[in-house]
Amino acid sequence: MELDWIDISREWTTAPLYPGDPVPALEKLSDMHLGDECSTSVIRACVHTGTHMDAPAHFLEAAGDIESVPLSVCCGDCLVIETSGALVGEQLEKYVWMAPERVLFKGDVQLTQSAAFVLADADVRLIGVEGTSIATPATEAEVHRQLLSAGVVLLEGLDLSKVTPGQYYLHAAPIRIAGADGAPVRALLAKL
Repeated sequence: MELDWIDISREWTTAPLYPGDPVPALEKLSDMHLGDECSTSVIRACVHTGTHMDAPAHFLEAAGDIESVPLSVCCGDCLVIETSGALVGEQLEKYVWMAPERVLFKGDVQLTQSAAFVLADADVRLIGVEGTSIATPATEAEVHRQLLSAGVVLLEGLDLSKVTPGQYYLHAAPIRIAGADGAPVRALLAKL
């Protein structure tokens, strides 16, 4: 059976940036149009630019890098929920019974500490959002630490504009970068 994939990644050079992050750059090292034998480029950016995954080391001392994230968590059944605002745990309790190991939030969503607790307690293993961060600015460090210490994988900077809420198959493996606290991801969904 062939799957109809939806690209839920943001274009890397034009994706919204987390405040203070450097503007990404794609620079030519060689260019066939200028007479070089081949074209090659170099990229410069924060590893948390565009659609990306946070490693435990992003907010936890002496924690795993992006290579430590289990690939089995990055691929599998997921639930897309459309909502907005700073979510609290009570709002999520109605979804927990039907949530697979992976949940993506469509809309301007930020998680509070109580929402993080409910999702981690429900054995959700991957959470994705469209924003540059999964948490409210006031609780960003606490929410990241809570989820990452519970083994939850965080996927940020998604583009779910072409996706309707429902059940999907997710493929969102990070680029393998030893020692990195995050990495770019080409995230794809297929309708189940």
